[in-house]
Amino acid sequence: MKRTQLASMLLASIAALTACRQDAATDTTAALAPPAQAPATAPPVNAADPAMSADADTTAQPDNPMVGGAPMYADRDIVTNAATSKDHTTLVAAVQAAGLADTLKGPGPFTVFAPTDAAFGELPAGAVDGLLKPEMKSDLSRVLTYHVVAGDLDAATLVQRIEAGGGTAALRTVEGTPLSAKLDGDTVTLSDAKGGVARVTTADVRQSNGVIHVVDAVLMP
Repeated sequence: MKRTQLASMLLASIAALTACRQDAATDTTAALAPPAQAPATAPPVNAADPAMSADADTTAQPDNPMVGGAPMYADRDIVTNAATSKDHTTLVAAVQAAGLADTLKGPGPFTVFAPTDAAFGELPAGAVDGLLKPEMKSDLSRVLTYHVVAGDLDAATLVQRIEAGGGTAALRTVEGTPLSAKLDGDTVTLSDAKGGVARVTTADVRQSNGVIHVVDAVLMP
């Protein structure tokens, strides 16, 4: 009887000891396990921040003035930009009639002194219509190329040349006859071979293949 009781007590002690060891192991595992982490989330995007926008423009272009009520884009060529100006319809038509559009869409660079429609309107009656006739193509080409100088001459460069020349700069045109550039106050003026004078009214209209300066008169070689 005593042996039976002793065996029963021994078995109970072993069972209790085993249970305690299992509980301790469970507690140790729980203590060593890393704490659960919340799923990572991307930082919020501020839609108002242009740097975070997919459509953000990372290339800044020089500011260009409006011409003829139209924006002028520095990454477009001279003819493409001029065609959008409501003040240069006559000039664009003349360039096309003279067959010069492809040239002025080329790499250049070119400096173009661009007369407005109002400037063409100051010519003698019938002069523009006469120049636009097919048989006058050569004369028209001479007049137009007299408004073009090879190179990229912005206003600052023109002023530097005028000052370096003692108040006058000779600009050799594509036509071959030079224009005489001077300063009238802060305004660049151009004198042609016949004594006519044009004033630059809008300067530094940047183009992909040069620069346009709007002028208020048609220059004659």
